Amino acid sequence: MGKIANIEYFRVLPRWLFVKITDEHGNYGWGEATLEGHTQAVEGCLDALILRFVGYEADNIEHLWQTAHRHSFYRGGPVLMSALSGLDIALWDLLSRRLNLPLHVLLGGAVRHKIRVYSWIGGDRPGDVEAAARERYAQGFRAVKMNATSDIDWLDSPSALSTSVERCRAVKSLGLDVGLDFHGRLHKPMAKQLARALEPHCPLFIEEPLLSEHSEGIRQLSSLTTIPIALGERLYSRWDVKRFLHDTSVDVLQPDISHCGGISEICRIASMAEAYDVAIAPHCPLGPIALAACMQVDMCTPNFTIQEMGLQIHYNTEAGAYDILNYVKDPSVWDVKDGYVEGLKGVGLGIEVDEEEVRSVAKTAGAWAPKGFLGPDGSIREW
Repeated sequence: MGKIANIEYFRVLPRWLFVKITDEHGNYGWGEATLEGHTQAVEGCLDALILRFVGYEADNIEHLWQTAHRHSFYRGGPVLMSALSGLDIALWDLLSRRLNLPLHVLLGGAVRHKIRVYSWIGGDRPGDVEAAARERYAQGFRAVKMNATSDIDWLDSPSALSTSVERCRAVKSLGLDVGLDFHGRLHKPMAKQLARALEPHCPLFIEEPLLSEHSEGIRQLSSLTTIPIALGERLYSRWDVKRFLHDTSVDVLQPDISHCGGISEICRIASMAEAYDVAIAPHCPLGPIALAACMQVDMCTPNFTIQEMGLQIHYNTEAGAYDILNYVKDPSVWDVKDGYVEGLKGVGLGIEVDEEEVRSVAKTAGAWAPKGFLGPDGSIREW
């Protein structure tokens, strides 16, 4: 046992926010509180939580989680839950490091020894994806994800969807499974059409076919297609998730471990999903700490199916040299072979963070700004 002595956070490129917690005995753990486009808001929330939790027992992870969530009165939401995620992940890392065990052992032990993974191809406005798909295949991936469309109007020309089908067909012809991320960009009139057009080509899943706030529309769409429907990155707790489980409108849940309350909450979400025969495929186009935390949960989650990796995602390449291979002392832990990454075997999260690099980059790293689309008439479109 040891009381929390220090909580620090570090803004690093390309768009990540890391957290380090140290106890009074010098034990430490790392977490990730990344909320893309809202870094300053999460930093402000962390400042408030730091004032509350320095001096707490570091081992009492659930008590800290419940205090942060239930004593806030205004609960949930992306900012608070992302800040809490960073603390929760760091505390689990600290505890398992202190006990000299891989974190998944504390969560019940492994049910698998390797993790099925996919990575990204294309960008916000996907174009020619064949070359990127070939590169991913050569890297060892056997599944990829790409944006299904560029920006789309509420009711657009059906021809705006034709290239989506062509890209799906082209990538699948290379021997890759492909998930199509609608990204909440499409509204119901266009989402219904695109789901039907894609169905003969058997994508792995369609992600966020509508924004999560349109639960009734997602329920309707789920009755119109046999393609598995995936969503969850914009659901921030088990209470946000339960309506989709109750109405059986989702096949694959994609909670983000840096947005949904960390390791503690994603494990609860996974258990809920298992009771509804829903798979878990954690959302993670983020940094190496979030990815390691996801993989620790994946190792011990019976209904886990596939893990997103942000390797060379367009957000990273746009920022220059920084990717998930940075900030870790042994990037070979992310090596992909025949579609899988070996389960992390080291203590704690299973990675060693390069603190010197983190502190160096954090000295000058700016905050990543939100993106957006405008239509030809100047009106806002979903990004």
